Amino acid sequence: MSTSNIILTSLNARYSHTNLALRWLMANLGPLQAQAEILEMVIGIRPEVAVEKLLALKPRVIGFSVYIWNIEETTRIVQLLKVLAPEVKIVLGGPEVSHETQNQMICQLADHIITGPGEDAFARLCQQLLVGPSPLMKIIPGDSASSDQLANLKTPYHLYNDVDIAHRLTYFEASRGCPFKCEFCLSALDKTAWPFSLDQTLADLEQLYTRGARTFKFIDRTFNLKVDTSVAILRFFLERQLPDDPVFAHFEVIPDHLPEALKALIVQFPRGALQFEIGIQTLNSKVQKLISRRQDNLKAETNVRWLVTQTQVHLHLDLIAGLPGEDLKSFAEGFDQLVDWLGLARAQHHEIQLGILKRLRGTPLIRHTEEYQLKFNPNPPYNVLATSSLPFQEMRRMERFARYWDLIANREASAALDDDKSELLAKLLGGTVGATPFERFMSFSDWLYVKTDTTFRIEKQRLSRLILEWLDTTESSHKQHRQESYSNNR
Repeated sequence: MSTSNIILTSLNARYSHTNLALRWLMANLGPLQAQAEILEMVIGIRPEVAVEKLLALKPRVIGFSVYIWNIEETTRIVQLLKVLAPEVKIVLGGPEVSHETQNQMICQLADHIITGPGEDAFARLCQQLLVGPSPLMKIIPGDSASSDQLANLKTPYHLYNDVDIAHRLTYFEASRGCPFKCEFCLSALDKTAWPFSLDQTLADLEQLYTRGARTFKFIDRTFNLKVDTSVAILRFFLERQLPDDPVFAHFEVIPDHLPEALKALIVQFPRGALQFEIGIQTLNSKVQKLISRRQDNLKAETNVRWLVTQTQVHLHLDLIAGLPGEDLKSFAEGFDQLVDWLGLARAQHHEIQLGILKRLRGTPLIRHTEEYQLKFNPNPPYNVLATSSLPFQEMRRMERFARYWDLIANREASAALDDDKSELLAKLLGGTVGATPFERFMSFSDWLYVKTDTTFRIEKQRLSRLILEWLDTTESSHKQHRQESYSNNR
């Protein structure tokens, strides 16, 4: 087996995912790249197995990319490494260890921590660890993002291997940072958004496409911020849409910014070619102001309705439960508006992703903790357990609502239900006079939990039967109510 002085590793959420951060670090190691190797694993691996794989490569330095979804398992792996191979230097990076390091066990175990973007910092640190002189600091600030800094980086896309391209998502980054200051998001700490060179971006996309990449997921926070760049990238994908060789691209877009130049291109894409993730988060203007979120709700609605009625884009709208100052009634009103925008009660094929607020380390959201009585889970994923507007019991109902919604209404439904899931969803959301879609689905969610006592591992046929049973029960109840009302009024 080969050996490498430097191992770059992480636990991905799924096999289909790839870690772009590791590839950025590898691409910018300079002469040390020849001594380095990327080893990606998946959460759920036994810590002993992960450690065996790592130590078999006889590394001197192991760099871990740490996120909210892998922090617990990565901590256990680092614990074992420190028992079995204390001479190996452990370096941590990633959003989960870039803030509040003093309170984290994994940070106490590690030899060094790089906070923030780490391409240049990691290369310098590895040089010191392998050649000298020995580094003086345990916590090493990452590189300050700027146009000049990005221009000097070597892009990493050649490091996707043939297996990655054939079977896994190709993550891509056309810009870094975000100009907005939404307090629940780590991007609130950014000064602005910096684009990579457009010429380099298009060259990298062409290289990946030529090698066979057909599924691209852009991680830019604001893809449609700079229209000229967005137009050039969309045109790249449009020119490569062939009936027998389709290309798929996912972008995160700002909801209230859709200029005509973008619309003119978007309408030309066939079904299945584009997905837009649109962060609505809340439609309560007071809550938006409280969390420093700038959003024109009317423009957002106009743009979403245009995308639904005039294009073939698949839409994925995000909504967050548990934001400070938002109660169940306010959240329900926002949910019902999104159902209406997307036409979900009319069997449209779009998604609402319901998230529970999380306290990401370093975000400004923490300033609202006392006033709004925000109580967070001390363990990952640090979800909010209760607020002054949503007591614990109501938050638990929302968590079940979100889980069942994902199981029935979103992409997971393709594995959970038959092809008629869109029709079933329309029936779940509509039908009862006077009941809103939120009220309907919450009623179903409460009923389903009583029936199953679980939010996981509900077998496909059983779930379909339960949906039909609930629809039958509610329809019968509604008919009886109408008959009683008619008799009483005679």
